[in-house]
Amino acid sequence: MPNLIVKLYSVFFKYQQKHLLQTLSLSSLTDQKPTNSFGVSSRPHESIAASNPSFTDGVATKDIHVDPISSLSLRIFLPDTAITSPLPSTHDYGGYLPTPGTFHRKLPVMLQFHGGGFVSGSNESVGNDAFCRRIAKLCDVIVVAVGYRLAPETKYPGAFEDGFKVLNWLAKQANLAACGRLDSQSHIFDSFGASMVEPWLAAHGDPSRCVLLGVSSGANIADYLARRAVEAGKLLDPVKVVAQVLMFPFFIGSTPTHSEVKLANSYFYDKAMCKLAWKLFLPEEQFSLDHPAANPLTAGGQPPLKHMPPTLTIVAEHDFMRDRAISYSEELRKVNVDAPVLDYKDTVHEFATLDVLLHTPQARVCAEDVTIWVKKYISLKGHEFSY
Repeated sequence: MPNLIVKLYSVFFKYQQKHLLQTLSLSSLTDQKPTNSFGVSSRPHESIAASNPSFTDGVATKDIHVDPISSLSLRIFLPDTAITSPLPSTHDYGGYLPTPGTFHRKLPVMLQFHGGGFVSGSNESVGNDAFCRRIAKLCDVIVVAVGYRLAPETKYPGAFEDGFKVLNWLAKQANLAACGRLDSQSHIFDSFGASMVEPWLAAHGDPSRCVLLGVSSGANIADYLARRAVEAGKLLDPVKVVAQVLMFPFFIGSTPTHSEVKLANSYFYDKAMCKLAWKLFLPEEQFSLDHPAANPLTAGGQPPLKHMPPTLTIVAEHDFMRDRAISYSEELRKVNVDAPVLDYKDTVHEFATLDVLLHTPQARVCAEDVTIWVKKYISLKGHEFSY
């Protein structure tokens, strides 16, 4: 069983989250305005960690907005292992800037999608920031944490479209960086006169080794993107999704599984809260627990599972959503996709990513296990350095 601290925190978390869900549900019923296309990517109650473009504890971070017509934002986590020694001094703006014309170490790129039932959470939250720092250092990757638009201000498919927009943006960045190396990055400008090339990714990112990592509702987005990447094929070149990690995916369905019956009132997120979150996320006319966004095994016009990338699934013993995630993994294995399941005893939903649980032994072991598996698919291919 989870320890006393976890149980007490679960009570507080569920009270806060239920209040948020009920408030959002009431406001969505009384608000007759159309869906807000600009949207929001965080809630006022979220504790936010400031970005720091200088290396602190081995990782530098920066925030950027990549879509002028929405609140979609990114936080980039760059580990200092990308920098050849000695570590360069920071520039006038107070952060790291790659030196043009020198060798730079190339790292895989991991797109990370936070949890929160599509209605809360943030790529800048204290817990998500700490988790991404840990993963960036352990996996030796550039983590791009996506601040997708939240519901109910932005309904489905807004968050999913945001994820695909970032995947296309990553491909565009790689192509612009290649143009810059052929000519000069300073010749590439946007309408405001600022360089469109993101310097950290241009110098250090290797999008041909791209990993998707989703937490809870973020896992649904990651799995959707994996499917879209399969459909897009070479249109995303040079981006190649080589693997995905689904951590406690926010899957559900109309026919209850054993865990959905036994653990309906489980810690942190119970079944009633989950249903309410889906009602807030899906448009009223599309609401169904077997909607393709909610149930990955719903029959539809999706690409065959045999084309999916290697998929690691993380489940917790006391999470009511665990059985459906395991079933999805089993279906992937039936068509010869590398799709192991890691099941952690005495754990709860989001045990490896919530700020209060990040320092528990289970959270540390989980991050290390993810690292071991991911490194099978991001091992160095070709040259490690580039100009």
